[in-house]
Amino acid sequence: MVREKAPSGADRPRGPVPNLMLNRTAKLERWTEDRKLLSRTESDRAQDAAFVPSDPWRVTRINGEFVAGCDALAEIGPAVSVFGSARIDEDDPMYEIARRVGAGLAAAGFATITGGGPGIMEAANRGAFEAGGLSIGANIELPHEQGVNAYVTLPLNFRSFFVRTTMFVKYAEGLIIFPGGFGTLDVLFEALTLIRTGKLEAYPVVLLGSGFWQGLLDWVDQTLAAEGKIAFAGRALLTVGDDPDAAVQRMVEAANTSRLRGGPRETDRDGPTASNPTSRPESR
Repeated sequence: MVREKAPSGADRPRGPVPNLMLNRTAKLERWTEDRKLLSRTESDRAQDAAFVPSDPWRVTRINGEFVAGCDALAEIGPAVSVFGSARIDEDDPMYEIARRVGAGLAAAGFATITGGGPGIMEAANRGAFEAGGLSIGANIELPHEQGVNAYVTLPLNFRSFFVRTTMFVKYAEGLIIFPGGFGTLDVLFEALTLIRTGKLEAYPVVLLGSGFWQGLLDWVDQTLAAEGKIAFAGRALLTVGDDPDAAVQRMVEAANTSRLRGGPRETDRDGPTASNPTSRPESR
């Protein structure tokens, strides 16, 4: 079989050669994919309006929140999450303590992550901001108005609490928790549950304001642990105190221990870890 001689440069047709695959749409008189995407008929409007409240769209939106949060926090370096009541002002003694915590964390090289709102969150962000540290606020959509405080330098916005909580625990070297309400307790017990069930490497959880927390801790010791609802080792995950400097130092010590080991954060030796896989996790 004799092959035809390839056309020389002079013989080649000028201009683009038709792409049969791309031109198939035109030949079949179909819309291009871009035109389909950008078109907005009355039928399209009705379908879009029906789809947005659907679960498949919610899953897509939740995925987008994870992507945005991880993208924003992936390179922040060591950080500590600080929680507490939004319902206090500068006259509350805890405000100044939280402000000192934020400043201390910044001085120690940590970013401060809060919910970005008022009260304790504002105080911790303020301390970090005034000390020249990275001040992060992870805001949440609520039924009532929710704004970010003026001391946040890296604001994030979330619709879903569980996405936001993931950011709090994933990018933190530890938690410092001040007196607060249901939201504060939610993060506290969620973090403890994740640690005790081996879903999260154990790291320090410090409760500041011993007078506020004592009743809860007594119930944990005298009821939960005494009745076998939790292991006594679970209680040891918590450090309780009133000194903001000691709370910051606890974070520094834990981070240094982790870096010296060259591995993950402090491991809960009584939890269901690789070295102790038969340890029974807490019941919820």
